[in-house]
Amino acid sequence: MRRTDRLFELIQTLRDGRLHRASDLAAGVGVSVRTIWRDMATLIASGMPIEGERGVGYILRAPSTLPPIMLATGELEALTYGLKLVAADEDNPLARAAQGLAAKIAAALPMPRLGNEPEASPAPKPSLAPAHVPLIRAAIASRQRLSLAYVGRGGVETFREVRPLQLDLSGRIWTLAAWCEARSGFHRFRLDRIVEAVETAEFFANEPGKTLADFQALDAD
Repeated sequence: MRRTDRLFELIQTLRDGRLHRASDLAAGVGVSVRTIWRDMATLIASGMPIEGERGVGYILRAPSTLPPIMLATGELEALTYGLKLVAADEDNPLARAAQGLAAKIAAALPMPRLGNEPEASPAPKPSLAPAHVPLIRAAIASRQRLSLAYVGRGGVETFREVRPLQLDLSGRIWTLAAWCEARSGFHRFRLDRIVEAVETAEFFANEPGKTLADFQALDAD
């Protein structure tokens, strides 16, 4: 177990507000008692409200003041990676939101920053989000049908009435998962092939067989 993960596990154990002996903590994470002493010193120095000493035990005071979400190293890497992908498009409102969220998370993390966390560097930079992303996101949130002018694989432009369900970014390609009214079925639309998108009428989000959960169930098969 990496040290950052071990410190995370120790904090989780101490969050119950009870007194824990160093020997019990050591057994829980598979290290020596001396290592626990050093880890407790690190956590206390980082500002964690831990009280205790060798031979007595350790207790975390005022656990309710801690943020409700605590991230392990792997979770922090995944979150950092995802935020970097979204923030790659500086002109997208969602990118600015990602940048703001990253700053808030960095300021609120209860984990001590040891200076050796792996840097999450996305591989090829994704293409800038297509112009229709903000409109489609808004339509998904407000449950508005969209009328799409769409260029298919053969280069022929068609018009589709769809119920937008979910935006996805795979590699460099943005797609929209939607229920297509003309085909009476689910379809993934590439956003770089959408010529125009216009909101039309509201749709009922929980109509059986046409929901995001239904799409995800089919997609998983």
